[in-house]
Amino acid sequence: MPKPRKCSFCGKEFPPGTGIMYVKNDGSLLWFCSSKCRKSSLMLRRDSRKLKWTEYFGKEERGKA
Repeated sequence: MPKPRKCSFCGKEFPPGTGIMYVKNDGSLLWFCSSKCRKSSLMLRRDSRKLKWTEYFGKEERGKA
């Protein structure tokens, strides 16, 4: 049974068979629940930690002091 995916930008889970899979040149996969998330991440280069509608809002980046 396919597992639900988690959006790489907003963190929302979405059902299998929906969403957009984006493959970067280095072979890593990014899953997006909507075109809003895809455009915000890839085209507009927005930081998901600065947008209130994402689940990552206010989270600190790991590895930074």
